[in-house]
Order: sequence, then C-alpha cells, then structure tokens
Amino acid sequence: MNYKTLDIPIEEVTLKGRLRIAKQQKGLVIFSHGSGSSRMSSRNNYVADLLLKEGFSSLLFDLLTQTEDTLYENRFNIDLLAQRLVRVTRWICDQDIAKTTPIGFFGASTGAASALKAASFLGTTIKAIVSRGGRPDLAAPILDQIHCPTLLIVGGDDGVVITLNQKAYDLLKGTKKLEIIEGASHLFSEPGKLEIVAELTYAWFTKYLKS
Repeated sequence: MNYKTLDIPIEEVTLKGRLRIAKQQKGLVIFSHGSGSSRMSSRNNYVADLLLKEGFSSLLFDLLTQTEDTLYENRFNIDLLAQRLVRVTRWICDQDIAKTTPIGFFGASTGAASALKAASFLGTTIKAIVSRGGRPDLAAPILDQIHCPTLLIVGGDDGVVITLNQKAYDLLKGTKKLEIIEGASHLFSEPGKLEIVAELTYAWFTKYLKS
C-alpha cells in the first residue's frame, strides 16, 4: 500500500482520506472527486500514483460522510463540497507535510467545480488546478476570480461537456489551457487515454506547482 489512511476532523464531521507522501516532494495535490465517487476512485488513484512517482504528494478524501452521501442532492451541492474542500485544505496546511509545500487541486467531473470555487476562497494558497472531464461551468460566477494556472482536460467524444468547458475556459483569467483528448469518452476508459490525462497533469503541476 503506497498511501496511509487519515481521519480528517473538520468541525462538525470527520472525513476519510488517503495520503501519499513523496520523497523530496515537489508539491501536494488535493483531489476533489465527482458525484458518486470517493477517495477510492480508481481513476484518481491512478493519477495520484503517477504523481507520486514524479515527486508529488497527494490527498484524496471523501467530501461527504457515508450518511451525507445517501442524500443524492448533496452530491451536486457545489457550495457544500467547496466548503469541505476549503476546510480540508486549511487542515492539511497546518500539518507538517504541507507547511512549506505548494498546493494544487485536481478536480474530476463535478469535483472540478468545487475545486475552482474553493480556490476562489483560498486565493494564493492554490498554485495550480487541473480538471479531468470536469464541469467548470458549474462554477461560472467565480471563474473570473481564478488567477492560478488552470488546465481543462476533456475527452474528444464527451459531447456537450466539450462545449461547457470551452465556455468556462473563456471566463477564466490568467494562464489557462484546454486539452481535448481525441477518442476519449467522459471517463477516459479507453486504452491509454487515462495515461495521457496523468501525463498532462504531471506536466502541468511540474511547470506551475511552485511556491
């Protein structure tokens, strides 16, 4: 097992997490998963494993408790999910692993919206953001407040999500890039496509996740 399990206390709840710690870490990436997913997401863990090999620590955690997740509407409550992400980020920043480490966000599906919204609250604490098959349009009102380098990755076969990402891209300020991976669907389940996502993510954080 290349991670350790965490219980993250944030005010009214305790959330479960997975922390990977890289040797001579270059930065820490906090993952915000999509609706119906969790810290055990195979796709996010795949990306986290590659980042670990390249010197990036990572934190995957459940944005909702098991009880909260049974309420379907909670999965799409972007304000609640962003609030959780803000609190967890502040918590990890108080731990020794992150006190002097640049922090980035990786958001998947609706998790991209919560990552962007959380970044608007955290300001310069967040140095870079990557969205995988994300719904950044759900954070449209605050996209002009995002100034850290932001990469939007979308599958070429993901239909309307491409259009939604293009609209969100136009609203973003600062350094930004939209990568469309040809032949990939929303989940990037086709052979080799998730590997491309991981490589693009690693390259983005290597370039921009700096103090």
